[in-house]
Amino acid sequence: MLSSSTQPIAALAPAVRDAARRAGELALPYYRAGAQTAARLWYKGQSSPVTEADIALDVFLKEHLSGLFPESGWLSEETADDPSRLDQSYVWIVDPIDGTRAFASGLSDWAISIALVQDGRPVLGVLHAPVHERLYEARIGEGAWCNGERLALAQADDISRARVAGPKPLVDRFERRMGPVERLPKVPSLALRLARVAEGTIDVGLVSANAQDWDIAAADLILQEAGGRLTGFDGSTPIYNRPRPSHDEMIAVASRLHPRAIGAMRA
Repeated sequence: MLSSSTQPIAALAPAVRDAARRAGELALPYYRAGAQTAARLWYKGQSSPVTEADIALDVFLKEHLSGLFPESGWLSEETADDPSRLDQSYVWIVDPIDGTRAFASGLSDWAISIALVQDGRPVLGVLHAPVHERLYEARIGEGAWCNGERLALAQADDISRARVAGPKPLVDRFERRMGPVERLPKVPSLALRLARVAEGTIDVGLVSANAQDWDIAAADLILQEAGGRLTGFDGSTPIYNRPRPSHDEMIAVASRLHPRAIGAMRA
């Protein structure tokens, strides 16, 4: 059990990493590559899928992470929102399965996303993609890693023929201003889309409006610590743990390319 008043955030990192891996182990028995999940499936509203795996991981992570840091609040896609989180300086922001639709249909691009936010910004982030066997992590001011290897984006000036992933209307908009791009498949897990910008396999990641805190908080820190930026098209940095935890359209890109990239989206 850790206390924000006595323990550095870094002390939490090994336990959070372990929690993400254990959550992956809980999810994998429900996952069937290339086929419908073995988990029970239902829908929130008319189109947002939920599986029993989402709920099982949410219960595990809430109990485990809250036990590690009792002073923290909690915000998760699969937990009824408790407004008391707004009174907490530290809040866990979690998506037990980011990319549930991909998970449920047997696609590989889904991940477990865990962020610890302090006063509106992430200070610890872990993102685990079990099928790909990739675990991304970052701590504020201390760097980002994938499977123990440091992530560091090249800071070249050239954005021509950029590898771009995101919703087609936003990619079209970027290409109209910047010229031809290499269009990559849209990654169904938004967290993984941003993490792939951080590791340099995507140059520009575009995000539709209404992304939620739990979709992006962990990946935001991973990208930041790798030398990139996630911002709105107006250049604003996302703030987390607000009463309405959703965001406008955003762009993820290496820091040096950021001014030109958001210039394209403002046009």
